[in-house]
Amino acid sequence: MTSIKSGFLKERTLQIFEKGIDTFEMTCDRVSTAGSISQRACTFCGSRVVLYPIVDALHLVHGAIGCAAYTWDIRGSMSSGPQLHRSSFCTDLREKEVIYGGEKKLKNALYILIEEHQPKAAFVYSTCIAGIIGDDVGAVCKEVQKKTGIAVIPVHSEGFKGTKKDGYRAACDALMRIIGMNDTPQVPLSVNILGDFNIAGEIWVIKKYFEQMGLKIVATLTGDARVEQIKSAHTAQLNIVQCSGSMRFLAKQMKEKYGIPFINASFSGINDTAKALYDAADFFCNKSVMENTRNLISNEIALITPFINSYRNKCKGKKAALYVGGAFKAMSLIKALRILGIQTILAGTQTGSKEDYEALKTLCDDGTVLLDDSNPIEMSKFIIEKKADLFIGGVKERPLAYKLGIAFCDHNHERKTGLAGFEGMVNFAREVSLSVNSPVWKFAPRRGREYYV
Repeated sequence: MTSIKSGFLKERTLQIFEKGIDTFEMTCDRVSTAGSISQRACTFCGSRVVLYPIVDALHLVHGAIGCAAYTWDIRGSMSSGPQLHRSSFCTDLREKEVIYGGEKKLKNALYILIEEHQPKAAFVYSTCIAGIIGDDVGAVCKEVQKKTGIAVIPVHSEGFKGTKKDGYRAACDALMRIIGMNDTPQVPLSVNILGDFNIAGEIWVIKKYFEQMGLKIVATLTGDARVEQIKSAHTAQLNIVQCSGSMRFLAKQMKEKYGIPFINASFSGINDTAKALYDAADFFCNKSVMENTRNLISNEIALITPFINSYRNKCKGKKAALYVGGAFKAMSLIKALRILGIQTILAGTQTGSKEDYEALKTLCDDGTVLLDDSNPIEMSKFIIEKKADLFIGGVKERPLAYKLGIAFCDHNHERKTGLAGFEGMVNFAREVSLSVNSPVWKFAPRRGREYYV
């Protein structure tokens, strides 16, 4: 019997796991293997995707113009008010600054932009060039903050420092410099939502649920966020962490500094959305909140069940592969697909931890392949050999699915359809059904083994 790993880089062996066959503990949280076309991004990109959705802040990239262009509008995050976050500002470092330093250019840019746009705060992202030439970004930010009176926060996100996950940590460190600036008392029955970035307006759906439950949201970190709300985030009684890969660092820091407990949650799919709401209600142990939560979940499930049943009848028996950023998202997708009668034959993530992969092993069926920090060659092989009908992923995976002749469901940052909450489950089921049952696949035969050999 030929190993599923034959033909792959030997260094990748412990990052590829087939349930029911392999028994080892998966390797993860490591730099991408040389020679592997990793789907990961750099540290700078990781910090940008976390902080970008703060809509009334100035975001200034201290580096080459390519860095700013690469990450412009990267989250597709929607705002209920200010749109300043959608402007990509850059110091555009060139040969002159590489030789003589770019601190003067950074300082001038900050003064000009702050005067023109009157932001509530400014984030300055250090890129590879700034790190290599040794610009003291922190000192410049400190000087400008003193003269302008607004928070000017350095984000130490030089791309060469590590992976996208290291950028998450840099962003969380930057947020901790703002949290606690407002001296206000603790808010009763209150939460912060960590790790939702308001893609297609999803944070508004989540906020609506908590308001119906009788809970107050102090800050959303960072979808449709305002600087003043973030400054008061320490007054919440509970942190609800949706994207564990990006925001668990911040939750741990806030617990250590302010004593705020946190729970992990997901608002993807029916089961995980209901669990997230019940877990939050259980924490407060308030009779009114518990009753409101039960009524909310009961009504929402009754409303969407006919639609889900209809889509299930059209999708059952299909097979899906998925490759996403965080493991919590992968777990929720597997459960959501199971509700639609779809088996997951491949599940990969960019930022999963050892604990996450152990949880995935328990959740998945025998024969499912788990991938850490995968690449197109590996994914193509397993999609073909496991006969997937659907691929769920981001913008980098879409062309791969279409070249292989299978359906694709967009779970990327730029999507325009909200997939969070109960109504998001209906949207997800509709998109999956339309994709896998499209007549176009009759005219796009699947590629075989010759594609990746």
